[in-house]
Amino acid sequence: MTLTDKEKLQTIIQKKGLITGNTNTFELASGDKSNFFFDMKMVSMDPEGSELMAKVILDNIQNQDYEYIGGLESGSIPIASVVANKSYGTKRPIPAFFVRKTSKGRGTNKAIEGNLSGNSKVIVVEDVTTKGESVLVAVKALREMGCKVDKVITIVDRLSGAGELLDREGVELISIFTRDDFVV
Repeated sequence: MTLTDKEKLQTIIQKKGLITGNTNTFELASGDKSNFFFDMKMVSMDPEGSELMAKVILDNIQNQDYEYIGGLESGSIPIASVVANKSYGTKRPIPAFFVRKTSKGRGTNKAIEGNLSGNSKVIVVEDVTTKGESVLVAVKALREMGCKVDKVITIVDRLSGAGELLDREGVELISIFTRDDFVV
């Protein structure tokens, strides 16, 4: 049996990105505590893992008219970068950007870095969503810039409210995987 790219990615996440521990071992960005943690940088910065992420994301957005892909630092940076790289040479290359949590206070002092123009249609990418508060920071910053944001694509949704929060903001959450797809 030949595995699909998505199945291969799931296996890599299970082996390299999922860490389990005792009860409430890990503090999440949401402030919640958990006995499992998705360390997606172990996957997004792995040669095979990043390649598979790009393929799976591009398969999900190939027939849509997004002009840019990016998200909140730092989890989205390697993902958006590899998607932009992989899209080069296709009929619709998609440049990347990222949103800073806070501006550096030096240089150009930009809150949004990379290839992005206001009034553009963008898709936001996230490595892991929990409650959705972090990704909402990126969505709001992009909307303030005049960008149209109607979808967020996450590699793993922990099923802890992100979909509902984003829905209230008029944003659809597309999950490549949910926590239920993994043995924790």
